[in-house]
Amino acid sequence: MTKTDLFRSLHHGDRPLVLPNAWDYGSAAMLAEAGFPALGTTSLGVAAAAGLPDGTAATRAETLALAQRLGRLTIPATVDIEGGFSTDAHEVAEFCAELAHAGIAGINLEDSRSNTALADPREHGELIAAVKARVPELFVNARTDTHWLGIDADSTLERVQHYEKCGADGIFVPGITDTDGIRALATALSAPLNILFSPSGPTVAELGGLGVRRISTGSLLYRAALAAAVHTAESVAHGHPLVAEIPSYATIQRVLEP
Repeated sequence: MTKTDLFRSLHHGDRPLVLPNAWDYGSAAMLAEAGFPALGTTSLGVAAAAGLPDGTAATRAETLALAQRLGRLTIPATVDIEGGFSTDAHEVAEFCAELAHAGIAGINLEDSRSNTALADPREHGELIAAVKARVPELFVNARTDTHWLGIDADSTLERVQHYEKCGADGIFVPGITDTDGIRALATALSAPLNILFSPSGPTVAELGGLGVRRISTGSLLYRAALAAAVHTAESVAHGHPLVAEIPSYATIQRVLEP
C-alpha cells in the first residue's frame, strides 16, 4: 500500500483521523515519532517561520521546500497550499504535481482569497477539477472558509456539494462548531468531512459521533509551541522551574536521521 492509499484509508477507520499540523521537518518528525499515522501542515506556521503573512499566496517556495522534506517521512503527509498560490488552474495543477512527485499524499485547497473574500465556487471548482485531472491519486481536501471568515455561511452546503462534484476527495469546513450544523454537513456529503478542532467546541469523540471523519489541529500546535518557548525563556530568566517535559538534544538528532 502506498502512502497515498494509506492516507485515503485513514478517513474510513473506526474513529476519526486526528491530523496534527506541523510547520517544519522537525515538528513533523516528532509527531511521526509520537505515533500519529499521518500529518498535515499549517500554513500559518509555515508563513510565520518565514516571516511572511498567511493566506496571501506568499509562501509557494516555502511550501514546496517543506513538502520535499516531508516526503522523506514514513507516514503520509498532506500540505496546506492556501488557495493554490495562483488563480490559473493549470499552474495550480502543476504545483500539485510537484508535491505528488515529492511524495506528498494530499493537499488542502481553500476558497478564501487574501483572508478577506471568497472565490466564486465555480472558479474554485475548476481548480479542484484541474488538480484531479493532473494528479488523480492526490487526496484533494476542498476547504470552504464561509464559517472561518464569517462570510456567506448560508452558501456552505451548496459550495461543498459543488466541490465534491468537481472531484474533491474530502471536504474541510473550519470554524463551524455547532453540532447541528456539523451533523447536517456530514449527512449531506459523500466525501469525508474534516473539521478544525476547537478547544471550546465538541470533543474528538463527539465529532466522531456527528459523522466527522477527520479532525485537524490547524495552527494550534504552532501557537502552543510559541507560547511554550516564551514561557520557557521567561522561566530560565526568572529562575522558575521548567514544568513541561522537554525533548533532549539527542532525541531531536535521532528523529532527524535519514
